[in-house]
Amino acid sequence: MKPLITPGICLVAVAVLLHTGLITPNPTLLAYAFYAASIVGLLLSWRFHSSRVFFALLVLFLAQDAISYFSSGHIPTSGPGATALAAIGLLLPLNFVLLSLQQEKGFTFSSIAPPSLLLFVQSVIVAVLCRPESSTAAPRALHHALAPAPLPFATLLAFATAAVVLLTRFLLFHKPAESGLFWALGASFLALRFGGVGRIPMTYFAAASFILAGAIVETSYLLAYHDELTTLPSRRAYHDALLRLEPPYSIAMVDIDHFKRCNDTYGHDTGDQVLRLVASRLARVTGGGQAYRCGGEEFALLFPGKTTIDVLDHLEKLRTDIEASTFRLRGGDRRQEARGPDRRNRRARGRAQTGHVIRQLAREKASTEDSVTVSIGVATSGRENPSAEEVVQAADKALYRAKASGRNRIETASASRRRVRSKAAGIA
Repeated sequence: MKPLITPGICLVAVAVLLHTGLITPNPTLLAYAFYAASIVGLLLSWRFHSSRVFFALLVLFLAQDAISYFSSGHIPTSGPGATALAAIGLLLPLNFVLLSLQQEKGFTFSSIAPPSLLLFVQSVIVAVLCRPESSTAAPRALHHALAPAPLPFATLLAFATAAVVLLTRFLLFHKPAESGLFWALGASFLALRFGGVGRIPMTYFAAASFILAGAIVETSYLLAYHDELTTLPSRRAYHDALLRLEPPYSIAMVDIDHFKRCNDTYGHDTGDQVLRLVASRLARVTGGGQAYRCGGEEFALLFPGKTTIDVLDHLEKLRTDIEASTFRLRGGDRRQEARGPDRRNRRARGRAQTGHVIRQLAREKASTEDSVTVSIGVATSGRENPSAEEVVQAADKALYRAKASGRNRIETASASRRRVRSKAAGIA
């Protein structure tokens, strides 16, 4: 939940500092901050192929520019400025929702052409609606904008609906981009609530741009430190965690039994399903352990402050939990089916027998279940293993013994020295 909580804390901090008078930012510096955040965010989103955040920043920039231009730098109460404020109040949340629903495809022509055309059409519509000749009312001075101004009900409804959609999508997918859009929407709402132009609105627009730029940084961090398939921390995070370990600690190396055979028999899609299944169980390991994916079918569990005796029961519970878990195989082993003319002829003959065809289709579509097991090797820091690298090597050797002894078991590094097995290792 960090990608959701952190931007919210930052926005609350900005609001507190701004409205309590603890800071009084210079309007010129605020303008520079807004443009700098927009440019940096655009460059980051382009560099990391995030077209959704790129266009969200463009929406913010165009919204702020439109309100400032049509209100002539004053808080609008009627006329072109008020029309621009109302139009932005509807279009900005709509665009954020559309960008959230859009699938990320980078900066290909087919992916950037539709949102670019949509923003152009919307800009033309706002320009037509806000023609200067349609207004005769005088604007309101900036110093009267310290209190929230009432917004049309349609604007409130649009922002509330968009907030629900964006928050729901974050809770479903846990993507930093969804969190960035959600909090940037909140900052934009506060900017419009305080008139759209002036010191306070510009501060909120700048905060919205910084939040979106931060979402790019958070996304790149997740890509670097989290495994995309299993959502577990990745090998880089694992190595960083090893550097922070202080004795005593235990390290368990986990390997899926016969994973290559599963991949070769049922295909990589089923292999990915198995990896996600095992990772979900590893993520729930008890005893204060933290799971990492080291690569392929190999995982690691770190137990700070624990010895081998402390973690054996937790590892045994994990092993039995994985053994009891099942995954579905649709259509059985399709790689074993006959190919070529014989297969076509058999199907042709089957068409003449309606009952046989129905039974055959039912058999082909039937879903079967299978399960996997894991082998685990565990070692603890001590005089024999003074460094984390040596503990990892000892756990690896214990893992190899577990596989050589029949798999689906736990072996400890101390077992090889004592020539005896632990109580948990004897359970197959």
